Amino acid sequence: MGRGTWSWIVPDGLWEIAEPLIPPSKVRPQGGGTQDTPDETLFAAIVYVLVSGCAWRALPPCFGISKSTAHRRFLIWSRAGVWGRLHEAVLHRLDDVGLIDVSRVVLDSAHVRAKKGASSQVRAPWTGVSRVPRCTSCSDANGLPLVVGVSAANTHDSEALKPMVEGHEQLSIPVDGTVQVTTAPR
Repeated sequence: MGRGTWSWIVPDGLWEIAEPLIPPSKVRPQGGGTQDTPDETLFAAIVYVLVSGCAWRALPPCFGISKSTAHRRFLIWSRAGVWGRLHEAVLHRLDDVGLIDVSRVVLDSAHVRAKKGASSQVRAPWTGVSRVPRCTSCSDANGLPLVVGVSAANTHDSEALKPMVEGHEQLSIPVDGTVQVTTAPR
């Protein structure tokens, strides 16, 4: 895809990584219906919305698909875990060529104030300010996000950290100077 129709929005090689992760479209048992939109086009449209930050309803007509089709496929692929597996596959490729630098890792979390009320969000009892859930990310020395998670706004930082670290390699240097790499239990 990188050199094809959608190269202006999808980086070189990303489609080749994503294509095997995308679940096959369901065939209607009764037949009929409209012709299925190619996954490559849907992937480009979804990447466009996610990268540009535009609303689904503002999807440009150049993709040749409706906003509801793009959004529906985004939801199907999200439920199938495509985005998490894609992130993992890209990280593995970057690690294979030595582009991930874990000499220093940064863990950061943020709350975002809910400006229009908090019907379903958590309200901080000490301030009365409503907040959406906390977004926590773990990035390498170059700022590349390695893990991203979402937790409740009233969760302590240490609780948000635990799922970030579980299952990832940990480097420990004991007093004698020998380096040990262990994997945390999943």
